[in-house]
Amino acid sequence: MASKKALVVDDSAADLANIKNILSDAGCLVVTASSGKEAVDKAKSEKPSVIFMDVVMPDMDGYEACRQLSLDGSTKEIPVVFVTSKGQKADKVWGELQGAKGHVAKPYTADQIVDQLKSLT
Repeated sequence: MASKKALVVDDSAADLANIKNILSDAGCLVVTASSGKEAVDKAKSEKPSVIFMDVVMPDMDGYEACRQLSLDGSTKEIPVVFVTSKGQKADKVWGELQGAKGHVAKPYTADQIVDQLKSLT
């Protein structure tokens, strides 16, 4: 079976490395980005199976990046999971309205990340 490719997007180097390690351990090839704009560009060029994205980032936040991805014909089928400190019910609903397929609140466990990966790929 071909390995799944995951795009991890976070402006925090620590969170980026942590999620990358969790997904690598789960057998994924991992590509990273540190901003919403970079995430949109990488999603188009790398065609990942799933995207794990922070919401609060400089330049373009995760909500805007998710909106752009869900409106683009070449990326709209890629599921986006928000991994964010914004864990209120309203944040989850707003994320879904932007096109997100999952939501994991920080601090998260490796199991939460892997469960999202399994359910979406």
